[in-house]
Amino acid sequence: METNEKNGAIDDYMEALREGDRVKMNALYEHLEAIDIAIALGDEEDLIEPFCHLTSDEKIASILEEAEEKVQIEITGYLDNYRILYLFNYMQKDNIVDILGNLPDQRGRQIVSLMQEGDKKVIQKLLGYSEDSAGGIMTTEYLALDGDLPVQSALEKIKEIAPQTEDIETVFVITASRELIGVADLRDILTAEPGVRLRELADREYIYCEPETDQEEVSRLVSKYDLKVIPVINKKKAMLGIITVDDIIDVIVEEHTEDMYRLAGVSSEEDLDSTLGDSIRLRLPWLFINLATAFLAAFTVRMFENTIEQVVALSATMSIVSGMGGNAGTQTLSIMVRSLALGQVEGKSKWHLLFKEIFLGLINGASIGIVTGVIVMLVYHSIYLGLIIFLAMIANLIIAGFFGCLIPLILKKCHADPALASSIFLTTATDTLGFFVFLGLAQLMLPHLIG
Repeated sequence: METNEKNGAIDDYMEALREGDRVKMNALYEHLEAIDIAIALGDEEDLIEPFCHLTSDEKIASILEEAEEKVQIEITGYLDNYRILYLFNYMQKDNIVDILGNLPDQRGRQIVSLMQEGDKKVIQKLLGYSEDSAGGIMTTEYLALDGDLPVQSALEKIKEIAPQTEDIETVFVITASRELIGVADLRDILTAEPGVRLRELADREYIYCEPETDQEEVSRLVSKYDLKVIPVINKKKAMLGIITVDDIIDVIVEEHTEDMYRLAGVSSEEDLDSTLGDSIRLRLPWLFINLATAFLAAFTVRMFENTIEQVVALSATMSIVSGMGGNAGTQTLSIMVRSLALGQVEGKSKWHLLFKEIFLGLINGASIGIVTGVIVMLVYHSIYLGLIIFLAMIANLIIAGFFGCLIPLILKKCHADPALASSIFLTTATDTLGFFVFLGLAQLMLPHLIG
């Protein structure tokens, strides 16, 4: 179905929901994706209550899995604990854990207490992991078969287990104690002789992660080795679960969004639907930090008030130097934060990176400085002012490259997120030092500027 047709079908579905036409809703549902309905419900929250009354449990479960946290909370708010528990029969364990994590603690505990002992044990174990760790995003529904099974018996087991698993293309070959031997591809199993044992087909050189591994590191492994699924094992090599590529895509989007927000000094908790109070709470502290750094730059300018009073042109041109420094620093900062996030900086000489940025700042600063200096010289008819701009531009672009590279490395060394507040520290460096260099040069050449 083309995009326009799909959008039209979504509109028709929402109209049928508005009219309470269950038959039309069911007919349209077959041509729609659960994620599209979930998004539409997020835009029309007043329709969530009738949706819960008019939609079957299996369909609600599919849409609930795809919905944003806000919509999940709204939907579950109209359902009693027993119905939510019934919906969980149609859902993967990792998605169940995510939904339980969004519910108020007391209600989450009530629902878990109603589960059968086997399910309760699995859910409680998953809830014990940090939500941004491998254990927090893994699913416990996967194909794991004894390595001593012959292919013929293994295929029968696969047919039996497959409907309850998230991925059937990869079979994890284990021992009786659940120790992971290796990974077998379903294609190899289908083409093997019936009597061959699974351990003979298993690839023992497999990539894995442990439950405490950060989700960002897991995403790097999956991306680096082009994996469709990665096993999660404990210290004894026993299988705990798997993480599939669709979960990794969600992690990549989440981490990318988080880094983008933090570079701008915005919390990842905020979105367009955040309340005015939440937006104030999340933004105002960073603005106060920005204000403090702005005062630092202002105090630097104040040191040279007498110089600026004598040469008014300085006030009009110094913003060019600080602005170009900020832009150049942001270029370096963006590359460094991304490289650190992808693990590309590990093993490389940090001094090499710093020296590269210093020389890059020298070359770019000289190139930009020549053009800026000539223009300023022609506008203000002062060769010395042009020379000051040229030298200050070189100095500030070197400063920008140096701090744009150094700040993320320092934050990483301190076990902090390299994206966190990097732009604020960088702006402080380029503005304060940029003004100091520019106005300091102007003070040194003051006799020539006013002569």
